Amino acid sequence: MSLYRDTGVVLRVHKLGEADRIITLLTRRHGKVRAVAKGVRRTTSRFGARLEPFGHVDVQFYTGRTLDVITQVQTVDAFALPLVGDYQRYTAASAIAETADRLTAEEGEPAVRLYLLVTGALRALADGQRDASLVLDAFLLRAMAFAGWAPAITECARCGLPGPHTAFSVPAGGSLCGNCRAPGSVRPAPEVLVLLEALLHGDWEIAEASVQGARRDASGLVAAHLQWHLERQLRSLPLVERRPREVAVKS
Repeated sequence: MSLYRDTGVVLRVHKLGEADRIITLLTRRHGKVRAVAKGVRRTTSRFGARLEPFGHVDVQFYTGRTLDVITQVQTVDAFALPLVGDYQRYTAASAIAETADRLTAEEGEPAVRLYLLVTGALRALADGQRDASLVLDAFLLRAMAFAGWAPAITECARCGLPGPHTAFSVPAGGSLCGNCRAPGSVRPAPEVLVLLEALLHGDWEIAEASVQGARRDASGLVAAHLQWHLERQLRSLPLVERRPREVAVKS
């Protein structure tokens, strides 16, 4: 029996038989791993609650013939606890997990950068100090950069002319100058492009100063760009609640 250990984030779970589950994790060293957790649906399971979506766990596996088997689990970060009771943060986390799953089609291929992006985004959502919609869009932009799909924001996607430019085309790859503008291009407001650039590079002071209209339009461009490259719609993305984060008022 070949044993190995890794830390990972639970992306999704599927029922298997009467008491087992297939757990899909994005791990630090082994990339995406699908493994069987035996008996976790029983109330007497030792680690069933630790293998719920968004859990950040330290896992021991042994190599099976078709699927590996989980033998030990320890919680590293209980991200799920603060997320499941908040619809906006929960749906944003679901979109993050689904995107990570789609971007790691090959199992066993290391994806350290994506793993760090996922854990960082879930930590930010669980902490609750940043707007969930901004956290999600920042993750999606950086995940697309990881996949080689980052939209051109400050230069023309076709000729590379420095911008900012007034046209944006998802099929063309992002911003377009006047000479390269394609039919069907949209004209986002300048503050939308400023927000996209801030989210891509982690400038949270600029991102959090943005107005709701710019956030809404930026989210639309990010979602369209991602789904164009994935060639299919994310099931969780339309469910994300795009509303401004409520700020507590001191009495």
